[in-house]
Amino acid sequence: MADSKQDILDMLRELAELTMLEEGDPQSFRVRAYESAAQGIESQSTDLAKLTAKELEKIDGIGKSTAAKIRQLLETGKVDKLEGLRQKHPPAIVALTRIQGLGPKAIKRLRAELGVQSVDDLRRVLAEHKLRELKGFGPKSEDKLAESLARLDAQGQMGRTPVSVALPLAERILARLRDVPGVTHAAYCGSLRRFAETIGDVDIVVAAAAAEPVMASLVSMNVVERVLVQGAAKTSVVTHRGTQIDLRVVAAHQLGAAQLYFTGSKGHNIKLRMRALARGWTLNEYALSEIEGGKVVASETEEAIYSALGLAWIAPVLREDCGEIEAAEKGTLPKSVGAVIGDFHLHTSLSKDAKSPMEAMVAAAKARGHRVFAITDHAEGTLAGVGRDAFLEQRAQVRALQAALGDSMRLLHGVELNIGPNGELDYDLEFRRGFDWCLASVHDHFELDRAAQTRRIVTAMQDPAVRMIGHLSARVIGGRPPIDLDLDAVFDAAEATGTALEVNGSLPRLDLSVEVLRRARDRKVTFVLTSDAHEAGELERVRFAALNAERAWIDPERIANAWAPERLLAWALDKSRGTAVA
Repeated sequence: MADSKQDILDMLRELAELTMLEEGDPQSFRVRAYESAAQGIESQSTDLAKLTAKELEKIDGIGKSTAAKIRQLLETGKVDKLEGLRQKHPPAIVALTRIQGLGPKAIKRLRAELGVQSVDDLRRVLAEHKLRELKGFGPKSEDKLAESLARLDAQGQMGRTPVSVALPLAERILARLRDVPGVTHAAYCGSLRRFAETIGDVDIVVAAAAAEPVMASLVSMNVVERVLVQGAAKTSVVTHRGTQIDLRVVAAHQLGAAQLYFTGSKGHNIKLRMRALARGWTLNEYALSEIEGGKVVASETEEAIYSALGLAWIAPVLREDCGEIEAAEKGTLPKSVGAVIGDFHLHTSLSKDAKSPMEAMVAAAKARGHRVFAITDHAEGTLAGVGRDAFLEQRAQVRALQAALGDSMRLLHGVELNIGPNGELDYDLEFRRGFDWCLASVHDHFELDRAAQTRRIVTAMQDPAVRMIGHLSARVIGGRPPIDLDLDAVFDAAEATGTALEVNGSLPRLDLSVEVLRRARDRKVTFVLTSDAHEAGELERVRFAALNAERAWIDPERIANAWAPERLLAWALDKSRGTAVA
């Protein structure tokens, strides 16, 4: 049932994306119809495969044409309309949508007038200055596109799959493979397991009694466009979105060695093999074993292999050849974040881009064990924002809900303010001070230079009401590059004002990035892990923020919502300035 639902959602979302390219308009009737249909399907808990076309039409957002496409997908595994769009708009074209400043209308013109069919083609026309010759573009547009592309190249993101796409894809494949008879374990490995923000390909390791049915299950999935290799030990496929999946099947007693080997990183594995050689052993994807005689020393679990090599187990997010093996040797590996007991950035249905009512968000937070929970809907400076009266009504609702909750959880009435190009914030200071918690974030004017971007962030930090800066760089992984900032100046201001920095757990953002977190970890700055949830199910994204922090070796002592409840609440309600963690 879950697989059918996901197949339908994938189909509708891909139809929306490719129709946007076909029509050159993200707001066209057909694009919005497919998006509405996806929302309707997402809310369904029934077995969609059992519904007739007429029954599907009763779901919100599903019309006669869409219902027919769903039935065609369920009955044949393909949709004629989608197949036609895929032929016209292959992955190389879809990749162009990830470049900031290049919308579907512009892509349509570049294809028709300059023959641009890929990112490499775009590089060529930019180098030849052909873009400025097109009506409606000009030298400035050409320079901005060249800069956007250069920044994506510098981050090594072009040609790679964002984690926000790779992780749900991997989890969906694992759910299918775990249902295959004889499978005892299935997990993703590689850079995805190390929680890299972009993925070259998705590595999956399965322990099973027989490989053939596992391989057959993978190649039969609707996400697969073509099979590259299908063998007894390895199968490689490419999805319709261009992501390569590499599947390995091993015996149960080889699982630990296989997971270790295929997780990497390359540098980490080299150092482990050197330790093995120093002991007269060899380490590969099958086992840690003696060179002479081949006796297996360890293979079933990663823990057993690390232990045999004289090391504590090293979490996958730390395996980046950045001193983790030496730290394991000395017993100085960084601590895991542990329990996160609060969330300070989330949106209810009051925000125009969110879905769940406040009561549902609070119930989900309570179920997760949160002790402090800040409702932070968008202020009026964004398209999704609301005005003063709506916030005052919500404040009364928060207070009433707090009375019902008692001491089990403390609710804070907060707001996400928009930071204007000069650092200006929504509302007046008195109104801002009426909130229990204010975070401030950049949502526009991404093109400003370093001095201007830094000035606007620092100005917002100096506001007496602002307690935290949200998604500092405003990036979208694989899409919008980060804004240009003088990070040292930002850290100086955070220390001086006591303004916390958010680690945003939304997979498209993961902002602060690992690189920025590493630069900030020795500064006297407080971090807060958040979900930036727009519906109740997204509150679990705090765990992604925790993984990002752990990958950067951030001490949990620097993370406010990893503190004890009493300390966290006292800190959250303290509106005095200049109170950064010592």
